[in-house]
Amino acid sequence: MVDAQTIGILVTAASVTVAAVYYVMTLRTQQRNMKLTLETRRVNLIDSITTRIVNVEGMRRYFELMNYEWKDYEDFENKYGSDNNIDSAAKRYSVWSDYNTIGTMVRNGIINIEDLYDMGQLGIVFLWAKYRSIIEEGRKRYNGKNYLRDFEYLADEVLKYVKVNDPEYRIPESLTRYVPDK
Repeated sequence: MVDAQTIGILVTAASVTVAAVYYVMTLRTQQRNMKLTLETRRVNLIDSITTRIVNVEGMRRYFELMNYEWKDYEDFENKYGSDNNIDSAAKRYSVWSDYNTIGTMVRNGIINIEDLYDMGQLGIVFLWAKYRSIIEEGRKRYNGKNYLRDFEYLADEVLKYVKVNDPEYRIPESLTRYVPDK
């Protein structure tokens, strides 16, 4: 016959086993929920970016910037600098800051290049290519070498991603102007 002490040991062992199984199941459920929460937050962040940049006003600002023309840095400052054209400077800084913020998120692993590319954000590369010399001169004159570094990082990463998927890709010379094939 089984005595009371043996029954007590068996009940204690069974209780510990049930508690351990319950704990493991709870941890797995929490991990699954945390993963879903993080994915939901990432999707919401991407949606927020899309809402800000890929709406009518965001696209209007982008295309306006892409259509600016200048001869050199002084000409650019005379036409579009904050001393002479506050609206233009505000639009420019707003768009550049958006892309710089997105670049920071990409660099920190919060969002990935594939998502941006899938959202049609190749325009990041075009905008950087168009304004690179202006931004670099602004770094020298006013803002320091790290100014908009994550915008530059973002454009480089998007271009790398594009080239991996299409090695023949080249940034169009025309950017926003139609240039027929020769």
